[in-house]
Amino acid sequence: MVFGLDIFNKSSDKKKTLIKNKNTQSYYGHGKLLLSGEYFVLDGAKALALPTTVGQKMEVTYSNSYDPILTWKSYDVNGKLWFESKYEFWHFNCLDERPSDEAIFLQKILRAAREQNKHFLRDEKNIEVETKLGFPLEWGLGSSSTLVYNIAQWAYISPFELQFKTYGGSGYDIACAGSDGPILYEKKSSGPNWSTLHFNPDFQDNIYFVYLGNKQDSREAIEFYKSKRPHSPEKIMGISKITEQITMAKTLEEFGFLLNAHEEIISTELGLDKIKEKRFSDYWGSIKSLGAWGGDFILVTSDKSPRETKKYFQSKGCDVFIPYCEIIKSTKIEKEINNGILQ
Repeated sequence: MVFGLDIFNKSSDKKKTLIKNKNTQSYYGHGKLLLSGEYFVLDGAKALALPTTVGQKMEVTYSNSYDPILTWKSYDVNGKLWFESKYEFWHFNCLDERPSDEAIFLQKILRAAREQNKHFLRDEKNIEVETKLGFPLEWGLGSSSTLVYNIAQWAYISPFELQFKTYGGSGYDIACAGSDGPILYEKKSSGPNWSTLHFNPDFQDNIYFVYLGNKQDSREAIEFYKSKRPHSPEKIMGISKITEQITMAKTLEEFGFLLNAHEEIISTELGLDKIKEKRFSDYWGSIKSLGAWGGDFILVTSDKSPRETKKYFQSKGCDVFIPYCEIIKSTKIEKEINNGILQ
């Protein structure tokens, strides 16, 4: 009996040590909106990308263990658990009885991270990871890109290489995840090339983002674009020129004209209907699709009051209406809203 009591006491002491040795690391990536260059950025067109004031936070907690596992929990903008999975560390095999698509995708990211850094998660540590989105999952602001960016920071590897080896894309969203302001982005043969720029238009109070309520699959959109190749160098250069002109626009009218010209090129080249003609033909300002056409957000301009503009889109069934300065990181916003929640 005494022997058994000794074993119990040692076990209790060990549990206390595990709790005492816990430590946590935090990572954060900004969400994104692509103002210009969508689709053609894959073929080298210059794109104007905007990091958002909301993104995704990731916390990693370590504790000693003789049989370590990785426990992953993801929470939505309302704090509700929407994903949970467990993995062993040798090959990141999922320990769930029936792994979900999300679990398999995360497994792919973890394995690709290990390929870049052979020492990633090799210690005998029990690890708990919690992610928290600062925006609704269906908004398409970069739940995947911010996840990849955070994991790359954790693993001390290139977030661009991790993205290219997992779900593809141009990489602009990865650049946004780590940027504190608007960026000019190009995907060159030598790799990603981007720089922050001062894009803080005087007319930003006349710019809004409206959610269409229909999340698009970016991977499907990319495949659609690729099926339309080859695209003429003139079209790619045209998109790049418009992007450069947008960054220098001085008036709302000039800005709107450039947005319309951009829409015309994409619509003609890919055979897609412009969203204004399709759903908002009676709207007085300019409307531009963002990212994959047909869903997610659109950018709209208006010379009328915010109240009247919002009322118009609500009458069309679009209730998510966000002023530019509330969601885009820029020099006008001095206070970061890393933990902010937009509803």
